[in-house]
Amino acid sequence: MTLFLFQAGGLGSPLFMMLLIFGIFYLLLIRPQQKKQRQLQVTIADLKSGDKVITTGGVIGTITAVRDTSFLIRSAEKTILEIARSAVAGVDSEEEKK
Repeated sequence: MTLFLFQAGGLGSPLFMMLLIFGIFYLLLIRPQQKKQRQLQVTIADLKSGDKVITTGGVIGTITAVRDTSFLIRSAEKTILEIARSAVAGVDSEEEKK
């Protein structure tokens, strides 16, 4: 039985090796990224007025209004920006540390 596994078409076949490499690639790279993306979507859905956010462009601001597809954020004393929901990279964790 073990001799058969290492013959042509067994464990040593190039197809099996490709599937094994893809499986490892999926477990180490793709799956964790999908989990992180799902968590970010949940976080974005839970944002409300007063939360501090960081955009993908690096702008840090406080949400002043929530709309269907965008947020209004205050990034400076009198600067109000409208950003798309997809532009939110995360919640500013600096206030959580205090």
